[in-house]
Parts: sequence; C-alpha cells; structure tokens
Amino acid sequence: MDDFETRIAKITGDGLHSLKIETLQVNLGLRCNQRCVHCHLEASPERMEIMEWSTMELVLGAAQSVHCKLIDLTGGAPELNPNFCRFVTALRQEGHTVQVRTNLTVLLELGMEEMSEFFREHRVRLVASMPCYLEENVRAQRGVGTYEKSVAAIKILNALGYGSDPELPLNLVYNPGGPFLPPPQSGLEEDYRRELGQRFGIVFSHLYTITNMPLGRFRNELDRQRQRDNYLWLLRNSFNPQTVSELMCRRQLSVGWNGTLYDCDFNAALDLPVNHGAPDHIKNFKPEDLRVRRIVTADHCFGCTAGSGSSCGGALV
Repeated sequence: MDDFETRIAKITGDGLHSLKIETLQVNLGLRCNQRCVHCHLEASPERMEIMEWSTMELVLGAAQSVHCKLIDLTGGAPELNPNFCRFVTALRQEGHTVQVRTNLTVLLELGMEEMSEFFREHRVRLVASMPCYLEENVRAQRGVGTYEKSVAAIKILNALGYGSDPELPLNLVYNPGGPFLPPPQSGLEEDYRRELGQRFGIVFSHLYTITNMPLGRFRNELDRQRQRDNYLWLLRNSFNPQTVSELMCRRQLSVGWNGTLYDCDFNAALDLPVNHGAPDHIKNFKPEDLRVRRIVTADHCFGCTAGSGSSCGGALV
C-alpha cells in the first residue's frame, strides 16, 4: 500500500474501492486554445493528441452497457475535437445526459460561432472554468485577455438561457491561484454571484471549488517556487476522513483520449490506468469488472481529501 491507501485503510479496513459507475468521463484530447499554469494535463495549442471516432464508437457502446447517469466530456478543450458535435449528437440520440467542461474562451474561436447554440439545442450541461471573479487573478492563471473573453462567452450563454433555465445549467469552476486550499465553496459562490452580477449582469447555476493537484504545469510551478514539499505537506495534513465516502473515483470512470481507462483524470495525467485485474482499455470494457474495482492511488490523491475535499463536481463536504 502507498501512503494514501494506508491512511484510507484505517477508515475502510482495506484499500480504496469503487462502488458503481454513475459518471463516465471522456477526455476528447489534449489540444487546447489556452496554456493554463494550473493544467494537470499540460494541454496547449501545440498538443495534437485527440480521440478518434473509432474510440468514440467504443465509448458509445460502453455507455450503453453501464447505464451511467452522466457522460462528462473534457480535454484540453473538448470542443476542438473534429468529431465533437457528431459525438455529442450520438450520445444524446442514445438518451444520455451530456456535460461539457469548457474553458469558455474556446467559444469565441474562429469556427466556433455556432457552438453555444449547439449546446442549447442538445441540452448540454456546462461546467466552465472561471478561476476567479477578479481579472488579475484570471490573467495570472490563464493568460492576458482570457478574463474579458470568458465574460463575453458567459454573456452569450446567459442570453441563451444558460444559468437561469434549470434545464441549462452553467456551473463555474474556481481553482486556487497558488499553493493553498480553496476557501469554503458556499461563501465563495456568494462572492462570485455578487461580483459578476454587479459588474456584468452575469448569472450562473453553482460554483465548484477544485483543489489544484501537484501534477503537470502546477507541479512545475511548485518546483519553480520551491513549494512542492510544502504543498504536499499541506494536502497530507489537511486530510479529512469525511470526504472518503464521496470521492469521485468511487462512482466515476475516466476514458483517456486513446481509450485507456483510468480511475480519474488525475491518474490519467500520471498514466496510471485502472489495475488490480480490471480491464484497462475501452476495447475490453466489461461493466462487471469495472463497477466495483480497487482504485489505483498515489500521493496526489491527498488533494481530493484535503479540507472540504475536491472533485470534478466541487467540494465533497
């Protein structure tokens, strides 16, 4: 057992195991129009890795066999995959609820003029990166001009009903701007509503706070600041046993852009596929072997159990 599993075993009596597959998270590729300093997958405009249609067809079959509640599409910027619209359309035709993790600014790129309308037409749920309501903090994480573009994109989505229509949820995501834990989610959501509402008339459904993982570019930034050991100490010493029952890996399975299966997107960043006898590629997908599986863990997992906890759906407790 690694250190994280040892800590978990004191609670569960064993390692960490999944309970079911409610969400199938699918990474459509590492190409992105941005190069964010906190990106654990190091996505960028130069990355060419994308999911091929043949792999998407296997995902469609897997989604039908497991009867999951949600198909969660991520990247990079998933919208930049050439087969993105075809895939979303196929998923919706099969009756699946689809959620897209968008960086917002991609919606203003050349060729994306109709994407927001496409989202509304197919009733796609949106989770949008907005790491702060202050321009200087967003600029530091995501680059010059991203704040203005993000605001413009949210206004377009608001005009289509996103954030106000219950059937068109628009959830924003906060990431800390440095080696510290997110503040309480509920209080920060109130700040976002007040500031974005007063400044721009923006509305949204909920705010998710997500802890930065010591992976990818954020790990490189920690190393540059000589803060990696301190940050890992913070995560370990902020372990909250109340988060263990709600960890996202216990109800979610991630599919990498090449079809490799992971317990979560963070394990994908480290190329740690599912293990302990479970099939590790979408071509060998077997629900009976994947629903209840032993989860692959490492030190970065302390990021999900620190403080109020962290998941792709925000705080856990």
